[in-house]
Amino acid sequence: MITTDLILLQAGNAGMMNLIFIGAMIVIFWLFMIRPQQKRQKEQQAFSDSLQKGDEVVTASGLIGRINKLDDYEATLEVSNKTFVRVLRSAISKEMTASHAGANQKDAETKA
Repeated sequence: MITTDLILLQAGNAGMMNLIFIGAMIVIFWLFMIRPQQKRQKEQQAFSDSLQKGDEVVTASGLIGRINKLDDYEATLEVSNKTFVRVLRSAISKEMTASHAGANQKDAETKA
């Protein structure tokens, strides 16, 4: 009788530990995988919404151009003089205006 009670008590304890371990794994997975991805998606959506005509941007494929026209789902980029390319707004990955100005300043400092 006593051995049966001990076996049942140990089995119940192990089951509880397994549940705690699985719960901890789910929390860790959420903290390191799902939450950062959701944050990046919100930042990308905010960036896409803040695009304006005249911004110099780069697409996900590496095409650099200046925004000439914006619609709800697409943008027209001027990649060269009178050369225009239509791309989806979601394909624009980052703005080059500010980072490009910083690179030009570094080049000027290097030459001086």
